[in-house]
Amino acid sequence: MILVTGGAGYIGSHSALALLERGQEVVVFDNLSTGHLETIETLKKFGNLEFFKGDLLNREELKHLFERFSIDSVIHFAAFSQVGESVQNPQKYYLNNVCGTINLLNTMLEYGVKKIVFSSTAATYGEPIQIPIDENHPQQPINPYGQTKLIIEKIMDDYDKAYGLKSVRLRYFNVAGADSKCRIGEWHEPETHLIPNILKSTFSSGEVFKIFGTDYETKDGTCVRDYINIEDLAEAHILALEYLKSGGKTDFFNLGTNTGNTVKEVFSICEKVTGRKIAAEQRPRRIGDPAVLVADNTKAKNILGWNPHKTLEESITSAYGWENMLRKELEQNNICMERI
Repeated sequence: MILVTGGAGYIGSHSALALLERGQEVVVFDNLSTGHLETIETLKKFGNLEFFKGDLLNREELKHLFERFSIDSVIHFAAFSQVGESVQNPQKYYLNNVCGTINLLNTMLEYGVKKIVFSSTAATYGEPIQIPIDENHPQQPINPYGQTKLIIEKIMDDYDKAYGLKSVRLRYFNVAGADSKCRIGEWHEPETHLIPNILKSTFSSGEVFKIFGTDYETKDGTCVRDYINIEDLAEAHILALEYLKSGGKTDFFNLGTNTGNTVKEVFSICEKVTGRKIAAEQRPRRIGDPAVLVADNTKAKNILGWNPHKTLEESITSAYGWENMLRKELEQNNICMERI
C-alpha cells in the first residue's frame, strides 16, 4: 500500500487519483487543515483508498497509521506552502514542514519503509542566475518556505547515507489545471494562485487584476513563468516511485515544461477559454520578481522517462471546468460562496 500524505489537497489528490486508476492501494494521511474531506469521498469512488485523519507532528498518530496499514512506500505532499505567510510566520513553517517530515521519516525507519517521493519546489533555487534552470543551479532560497524544502532535501540525503532511506525530490515550477474529467481540482481557501483567481473573477463583476511589471526584457514586457499541468505532474510522481521500486538511487528532478508563458499570455488564454474580457491594470514591478523562471526538465525526461504533454490552454480549460462544477455543487449545498 502506498501512503500519500496531504492527499486531500490539490497536488496530493491528483497523484492519489492517478495511483488509484492504475490499480494501486492508497492510504491518505491528512489533517484537513487545507485539504477537503469532499475530495477524499470523491477519490474513494475510483479505487481502493483508505483515509486516516492525522497530523505529522503527532508521532502516536503516525505509529498508529503504520501499524494499521501495510505501507511499502510514501509520496509526501503534506506541507504549508504559501510564500508570503512563511515570511510572516516562519515558525509555523519550520515546525510543520521540517519537524513533521522528520517525524514521518523516523516512523518510516521504525517500520522498515525506505522509499519516499518528496514534493519539493523550484523555490529552493532562489533568484535565478541562469535560464533555463537545471538541477545544478545553486540552491539559495529567499523565503522560509523554500528554506524548509531545502532543509528537508538535505535531511533526506543524510538519511540515505546513514539508514539507506531512498528518496526522489521533485522540484516543481508553476502548477496549473485540474483533473480533465472535472472530478477533482484546485480548491484553496484563500486562493493565492493567479489562474484560478482570474477564472473566479469571471463569475462576478468589478474585480480588476493587477499586472506587476510591464517593462521586463520579455516578448511583451511581463514576467514569464513555466506552467506545468497537474495531470502531467501526477504522472511524474508515479514514475518517480517506480524508479525507486526498481532500485533507483536517491536523486532530484525539476518538473516543468522547458518553456514559459508571460502574464499577458495567461490573461489572453483565460479570456479565450471563458469567452469573457478580464479587466487588468498595469502596476510597477514587485521587488524580488524575476523576469523569467523556466525549468530545464532534461534530467526527468532522461532518467524517469517523463514528458509533459498538456498545453497551458488545456490546463486553463480544465481549471475552468472545475471552477464551474465546484460553484454549482457548493451552491446546491447552500455553502457560502465567500469560501470559493
